[in-house]
Amino acid sequence: MNSSLPAARRVNENLVLSVIVIGTMMASIDSTIVLLAFPAITSALHSTISTVIWVILIYMIVTAVFSTQFGKIGDLYGRARMFNLGFAIFTVSSFLCGIAPTDVTLIAFRAVQAIGGALISSNSGAIIADTFPRNDIGRAYGFTSMSWNIGALLGILLGGFITTFIGYRYIFFINVPIGIIATILGLRYIIDQKKLKDVLDIPGMALLGIAIALISYSGIDYASAGFTTFNLILLSAGILASIIFILVERKVRAPTINFLMFKNKIFKNSLLASLFQGLGYMGVTFMIIMYLQGVRGFSPYYASLILLPAYLVSGILAPFMGRLSDRKGSMVIATSGILIMIVGVLIYILLLGTNSSVYVVLMGAVIMGLGGAFFWPSNLSAIMANVSPELRGAASGTARLIGSVGIIGSFIIAFVAASSAVPRYLAFAIFAGTSNVIGGIEKEFVSGIHYSLIVLVVMLAISGIFSITRGVENRHEHGYEKKGESAGPSK
Repeated sequence: MNSSLPAARRVNENLVLSVIVIGTMMASIDSTIVLLAFPAITSALHSTISTVIWVILIYMIVTAVFSTQFGKIGDLYGRARMFNLGFAIFTVSSFLCGIAPTDVTLIAFRAVQAIGGALISSNSGAIIADTFPRNDIGRAYGFTSMSWNIGALLGILLGGFITTFIGYRYIFFINVPIGIIATILGLRYIIDQKKLKDVLDIPGMALLGIAIALISYSGIDYASAGFTTFNLILLSAGILASIIFILVERKVRAPTINFLMFKNKIFKNSLLASLFQGLGYMGVTFMIIMYLQGVRGFSPYYASLILLPAYLVSGILAPFMGRLSDRKGSMVIATSGILIMIVGVLIYILLLGTNSSVYVVLMGAVIMGLGGAFFWPSNLSAIMANVSPELRGAASGTARLIGSVGIIGSFIIAFVAASSAVPRYLAFAIFAGTSNVIGGIEKEFVSGIHYSLIVLVVMLAISGIFSITRGVENRHEHGYEKKGESAGPSK
């Protein structure tokens, strides 16, 4: 009887992990599947690229705004309940996106879809930490990293195929049957283990949401329109809201972000490493997409095929590197990943020109994908292994917030760099795949890409510094020990 308990426990863990993987893959597919549909959406809805680009931007902003709040709500009212609610919202809103009659309604439904995605992502990390022992969560996060990369790959391939041969609306409809199945499985197998008996910090949540929304919007407005009084006012108001938020949070009994978590050096440095890695890595991806489409004149679909091997490498290796981080700790593995990514960017800086072989792009992308396989699962497992159980939802939401900020920041860096060589409207059109660089300014555009890549290497280097200085951890299923204590109070 007792001998069957470990096997039964493993089966339950794998069922939970399967649902989490489906959720991660759905969110990942939707983050890339829209990229190749910009021209079709613009034409079908009689819109413009500057408007349709908000189909992606609104998803970024809403996810960033609600990540920490939904993680905190999961702590209070049940992570499984919020996770499953997120699946339901995501599924219904995907159908609504598919039938949206105008560009404005599509953007609005994408905002609702982002709410569902934030509920899924901000609670999934905490559910894994609840389900798996600490000496095995790296393996679990390895599978979620794998599903993210496979989802991104499927999104690119399916986006091009479905848009070309079926119609862009089906890039949203594809989520519906998957979402229905995942919601049923989630309701059956993901069950809340313990809820935090506390109160909801409504003022803190509102202030944080306002601050993130204002700062994010100001940055995106700067990328699209340049420096204006409007985005300066937005940025100033966002910073003011952030300061007020910090002052309020230090006085309330149950803060939205418990700053005690940041007393743990491994937790704090792992989050900061994630922020700067996101700024660097995603920015490089944006710039390479713009290079392939704008300079080389490749179609979005063909450009995605060139990047395909990088996703495969990262997706296949991530579970193995996550398992290795369980045994060896995160510092060496995650830091090695950052160094490998830097090598990939240096290849672009040194070898990428107006007529470079696509093998140069392929080599750099594969190397960066390899670095991602080292970094992502080991760094995320370090974040979640160094926080006490009652704060896991808040920690998972904070990690998702940091990731969203990194994506928004990298988007801004890429477009500001591109617009230093070509007009901003052309930079947006290049990214969407509806135009390329003309008039003999390819060299200037590539030069702008090189300058941006140097900035992005600096972002990765800062990430590496935080990663290597996080400290050594030693994961044990019973009595997790390290130099210091687990972040936050333990009950």
